[in-house]
Amino acid sequence: MKTWNAKNGEVDRNWWVVDASGQTVGRLATQIVEKLRGKNKPQFTPHVDTGDFVVVLNVKALKFSGNKMDDKIYYRHSRHFGSLKETKAKHLQADKPEDVLMKAVRGMLPKNKLSSQLLTKMKVYQGADHPHEAQKPQALTLNS
Repeated sequence: MKTWNAKNGEVDRNWWVVDASGQTVGRLATQIVEKLRGKNKPQFTPHVDTGDFVVVLNVKALKFSGNKMDDKIYYRHSRHFGSLKETKAKHLQADKPEDVLMKAVRGMLPKNKLSSQLLTKMKVYQGADHPHEAQKPQALTLNS
């Protein structure tokens, strides 16, 4: 008996639309990662991109659980001495709400070359409008 592995051309990709208004960042990110990686499909192969496209709308209305809005800090560093910068989640949510969800999803993806390819399949928008109507995306029901 042989093990079957998916190849890049053999995968059928679907498009999903998620409304993020009122959702918690971490719980939403786990369900998005499952769709991006394709772990819900029977032909899932760990080293091949078998996932779907995900369009996330209304990320401006995302929320954090507990006091994370005031306490959570995002760091960035340019590898020069004294260049460590920090931003609180409250300020990042106000300035760039797309980055909050992108950082959460990026942290849950595998740390290899496949993760950058998977992240390009996630489209994030602040409002309720998106330019992907031609792909006929389906509404994704979230597990609460």
